[in-house]
Amino acid sequence: MYCGDRGIRDGVLVSILSILEHNSGPIQFYILTIDYKDTKAFPDSTAKFLDRLVKETNKKSFVKKIDATKVFVEDLPEKNMGSYFTPCSMLRLYADKIPELPRDKILYLDYDVVCRGDLTEFYGTDLTDLEAAGVLDIYGKNFYHYNFPKTDYMNSGVMLFNMEECRRSKMFERAVKLCQKRWMMLADQAALNKSISRRKLMPRKYNEQAERPKADTILHHFSNNFKFFPYFRVQKVKPFEVEKIHKVLKITEYDDILKRYEELKGKL
Repeated sequence: MYCGDRGIRDGVLVSILSILEHNSGPIQFYILTIDYKDTKAFPDSTAKFLDRLVKETNKKSFVKKIDATKVFVEDLPEKNMGSYFTPCSMLRLYADKIPELPRDKILYLDYDVVCRGDLTEFYGTDLTDLEAAGVLDIYGKNFYHYNFPKTDYMNSGVMLFNMEECRRSKMFERAVKLCQKRWMMLADQAALNKSISRRKLMPRKYNEQAERPKADTILHHFSNNFKFFPYFRVQKVKPFEVEKIHKVLKITEYDDILKRYEELKGKL
């Protein structure tokens, strides 16, 4: 499952291409989106193009766009509507209200996550009596995980949800209420970490947030990275920014996927 507006089209294409490269399917891709004020929905034409693309690998695979505007507007996360991130960053918090989504498990990915291996083992993680599985946040762990009171602060860019348990515990509902009542810098991530009461920490290879992947990395998350020399700055490089991937990160191992992306991006 991805969440976002029309601005995530390039990232979703690269992410899906990388998943298809390492997983034969059948795979069900869901894209939650909204059309609300300045937020323009993920295009129908792009969703249909991606659906045809995944069916080339496995006829039983599909891409389904879901308009979540109604459930979002009915329960707006009011205190965080004007944050640095678009309202779509909070869409996953409404997953329990979307009947078209699977009833058992959902693997959520940010649009800037590239797959480097087989996802079967990760998706098959036993979540009995647990709400979610994820990886410690590369920066948040320094503030929460290793200090008192110890908290397993997970990065929300890759999360495996036990939907049945999340519905039973009303975890998502608690997260939405937090976003309605309290402004938070990373609203979706903070709300999920505060609302998930039973979680499973996964190895870093399932959400590598450093700028360069490691040999065993399965999911490489191109999240923002802090740089301190020669001056402090936030380095932002996304997987569809081909020139930056080469010149800034010096990464060439995704070239086959990026070549395919550049061939297809004009059809988005």
